[in-house]
This record gives sequence, C-alpha cells and structure tokens, in this order.
Amino acid sequence: MQELSSIAEGAAHLRAADRILVMGCSGGGKSTLAQKIVAFLDLPYVSMDREFFWLPGWVKRDKTEERALIAAKVAEDRWLIDGTGPSTFDLRLPRTELVLWVRMPRWICIWGALSRALRWLGRSRPDMAPGCPERIDWEFLRYIWDWEQKFAPKVLAGLAQHGPDVPVLQLKSRGEMRQLLDLLGCPA
Repeated sequence: MQELSSIAEGAAHLRAADRILVMGCSGGGKSTLAQKIVAFLDLPYVSMDREFFWLPGWVKRDKTEERALIAAKVAEDRWLIDGTGPSTFDLRLPRTELVLWVRMPRWICIWGALSRALRWLGRSRPDMAPGCPERIDWEFLRYIWDWEQKFAPKVLAGLAQHGPDVPVLQLKSRGEMRQLLDLLGCPA
C-alpha cells in the first residue's frame, strides 16, 4: 500500500485520477463522499451494491455474473467505484489510480448506519439496487462493530497483493473528509 502522507497530496491525486475506488465500512460516509466527488469531477458513479452485488428482494447476484460485470466496468476509461469488496480487488485495483479509504471509528459507522436506516427505512436508497428497501438488524450492526478487526486486515492484504503501487488516502474523521472536499473546491 502506497499511503499518501497528507490530505493535500490526496486532493492532488484525486484531481488527476480517472479511476477511483472509494471504500470503507458501512455507515462511514463513503457513498456520500463518493457522490460529492463524482459531481465535482464529472466521473461516472458506480455503486457496487446497486450495480454488482444485489438483485431485487435482497437476492445476492451470482458470483460469476458479478465478476463479469465488474470486469467490464473496470475496463472503461473513467469511473469512481463506491464499495469495498476485497474479493474483487484482483479485478479493480490494477486499474485503480487512487483509493480513498474512509476509515471511521466504529461508533461513527454505527451512528451513520442507524441514521441512514431511519431516513430510508422501507425505501431503496439511490446507491442500492432497486427492490432492496433499507433495513437494519443486529447482524448488520455486529458486522459494522467488528469491521475493523475482521475486514480491515483483508483490505490491507488485498491492497498489498493487487495494488501495491496504488496511492491510498485514509480518511479517519468527518473533518478530514470536509478538508478533502474543501481542497477540491467541492461543496461540503
């Protein structure tokens, strides 16, 4: 992992990048950040949940089909992909020019997921597949609570294996996210 040393360095890389991966734990604000960046940089927005992972009724898409869709998308010249999914890093990281890792404390992610659930409960949010109304349960909250311990090591291993030369900017607070948007000139 080629970790960037400052948010200013990340903003400079972001301005020049045509293929960006925004990842992190659910509820951390990655989709909100991604949507602000694509609006400003005029990049195509790709939600992994909406376009690859889920079919209506919370049915998981077949892995072979999922990988084929991802491979086709990453072959395109310009995109911002919103989603972590380390099992497809082998497809995405070799084409990625910058990774933004939204790495918030778990209590912020829990709060974000609960707030989002209240806002969208019973409806599909724009970054989710149609027919997948927002829901929240203890299993999902446990997933968020354990994310850093269980899934961050998989992310680090995937970055090392499939994208050792890809610059990575870790954003660990809402303030850092605002600072990045300010440096880009994006409205917060």
